Amino acid sequence: MSFAKLSVSVLAVVAISATAAAAQSRNNVQIAGSSTVLPYATIVAEAFGENFEFPTPVVESGGSSTGLRRFCEGVGENTIDIANSSRSIRDSEVETCAANGVTDIVEVRFGYDGIVFASDIEGPSFEFTQSDWYLALAAELPVDGEMVANPNTNWNEVRADLPDQPISAFIPGTRHGTREVFDERVILQGCEDTGAYQAMLDMGMDEDAAEEACMEIRADGVSVDIDGDYTETLARINADANGIGVFGLAFYENNTSVLQVATMAGVTPTVDAIASGEYPVSRPLFFYIKAAHLDVIPGLQEYAAFFVSDDIAGPFGPLAAYGLVSDPELAETQAVVANGTLMGE
Repeated sequence: MSFAKLSVSVLAVVAISATAAAAQSRNNVQIAGSSTVLPYATIVAEAFGENFEFPTPVVESGGSSTGLRRFCEGVGENTIDIANSSRSIRDSEVETCAANGVTDIVEVRFGYDGIVFASDIEGPSFEFTQSDWYLALAAELPVDGEMVANPNTNWNEVRADLPDQPISAFIPGTRHGTREVFDERVILQGCEDTGAYQAMLDMGMDEDAAEEACMEIRADGVSVDIDGDYTETLARINADANGIGVFGLAFYENNTSVLQVATMAGVTPTVDAIASGEYPVSRPLFFYIKAAHLDVIPGLQEYAAFFVSDDIAGPFGPLAAYGLVSDPELAETQAVVANGTLMGE
């Protein structure tokens, strides 16, 4: 997709300043974090570099947790300016940031995405519930008042009307924001829906212990953590016809020639289903700005404003064309960026 001829309205989103900051050793915006946000940030960075008198921002992946860890390392030219994240920043991360001098943070929610479950296009189709994934991947299940190792190895052992296919799951590793949403919105929800959570409480576990037991994923090879981005998950499925991967909606929609998507709780994941809240496994997407860098790093304020402009993050912009569900409260986000509104204000 070419952005060389973006409309005048896009180019007028922010004023270009050749003297955005005093002389310094770093003159480009540096960004790291979520693999889900990576393609969106890359689209914006490339368009920004083509249409503004600032260098193209450098965008790296590594996962939400990794990006936020780097973000919280401190203030200065040797630290990143923006952390991309597919989850909201944790209180513990805010505390780490503050301890390292990163006390002023601008939280930018720029849209929504759905977590989808996709498999080889030539294989059988799946209609999942959260309960299915809990029963497939939990390390232990409550049976007759005690916890036992998960015996399920085929999907039709989880539920009789699922395909007779070995369970082979490729899920995001723990450093990815997608994993947190997967654990809470799929595995924990499935644990509650099956009655397993209540059974654990009845066995004498407290609520925290029961939740932890619900979300403990088996380590016998049936489920594999993917620490790389979605391209690695896709490669695993290409090598294993039985594999089912956890992806962001946008990645799936850009690989429909080789992947088919499952329904979840009877709903097919689409932009409309996510925007309406009908699809049960969706999440907001964020980037976090180090406010202390706004007046120091040339182009940082301009990049952020460009990212959340109607022409970029709106329902008819290039991010929506790639798969982003536009935020219905985008105008409020634009005001947050324009005013540099800090978290907590």
